Amino acid sequence: MGEGTVEKIKDFVLEEVSLPEKPPSFPSDHFWKALKETGTVLWLDTGDIEAAGALWCGEFTALTTNNTLLNIEVQKGIYDELVKKAEAILKGLDLHERMVQIAFILNAVHGLNLVKQFGAKVSVELHTDLAHDIERTISYARRFHQIAPEHFIIKVPYTPEGLIATRRLREENIAVNFTLGFSARHNYLATLFAYPSYVNVFLGRLNSYVADNRLGDGMMVGEKATLSSQRWVSELSKKTGRVTKQIAASMRSTDQLRDLAGVDVFTMPVKVAEAAKKELPGSWKSQIEREYKVTLFDGVKRESLKLLKLWNVSEKEQGYVRVLAGNPPSSGKELVEMTHDSGIHDLFPRLSEEELGQIASNGKIPLHSRWEARISRGEVAVDSLLNLGGLASFVSSQQELDERIRGIIT
Repeated sequence: MGEGTVEKIKDFVLEEVSLPEKPPSFPSDHFWKALKETGTVLWLDTGDIEAAGALWCGEFTALTTNNTLLNIEVQKGIYDELVKKAEAILKGLDLHERMVQIAFILNAVHGLNLVKQFGAKVSVELHTDLAHDIERTISYARRFHQIAPEHFIIKVPYTPEGLIATRRLREENIAVNFTLGFSARHNYLATLFAYPSYVNVFLGRLNSYVADNRLGDGMMVGEKATLSSQRWVSELSKKTGRVTKQIAASMRSTDQLRDLAGVDVFTMPVKVAEAAKKELPGSWKSQIEREYKVTLFDGVKRESLKLLKLWNVSEKEQGYVRVLAGNPPSSGKELVEMTHDSGIHDLFPRLSEEELGQIASNGKIPLHSRWEARISRGEVAVDSLLNLGGLASFVSSQQELDERIRGIIT
């Protein structure tokens, strides 16, 4: 696709949404102000403008969207006419490329609408086709940045190629939210190698893995991993002078707000934020140094879970990351080979198409019994399985969004 079309798309997006010269202001809310004073920055995890508006106050600073959340908004039909207009400037491109470009336009326009409404930063997402493509990830991230450099934070998924792309984007000072992280070791690697603006622990899914697979009550698995990751990431940021912030993502309950107070960033679903004001007293204390206990059911073999990998970074893993950061690979394949050559086989496991299909068919939470023996042998791990399941889930939502676009333009 030529530079002329890229410029047309940028102009089209900026013509669709004009930002006010002065951002809107919102009153303070004592409840959220007290939480913010523990050191936690407050984001809402939604693309729904009306729902966010019912909660928004001066303490909120950003919103985060993803393929699933954007798909919910697009399926309402609110952008059908926009899609038709956008298609008119994409003549000459094949059908799939038009869908990818229109998905980019939808992310950018909806992101700008959120900026316009709330004066906030917005975390926008790339098409899942780019998850394993370094150059296209960089290209599209630059395009988002050019549209709203002061407001857009680009989400890049946790893949080998995503790590390399993020490192290069950060060299250009482009803000990156490195998403789909599930452990301290995930984020240790991301922080030292790629130094993204933000890393994540999808804590609710960690709890669900243990609970849904009937391995334990599922309590505090994600919370323990998040707090540990926060400490590792903060220490690395101090040592390197390149600041990466920890996000507590995939929050499911109000208790998690209380139990994780002090973590750098919360991305709160609207339902959780609404319930918090009803259920919690509003007195907060930083929990950064807490060490929560995780309980497994009787008879569950701890070696079949290896949960320690979620909140500990071994000496071998630390050494591997230092080598990787000092000798950065140029491709995802090379990065994976370096990982396996270091004796770390479960961080980026080599799986067949059939095995990846099995993970996708299980949804966001993989079936533990299918992987128990391989986890025990160190061939895969809970964090890597959840990462692959999460990416597969985003691909499914992206496909639904693409089908909506296809139905309008064909």
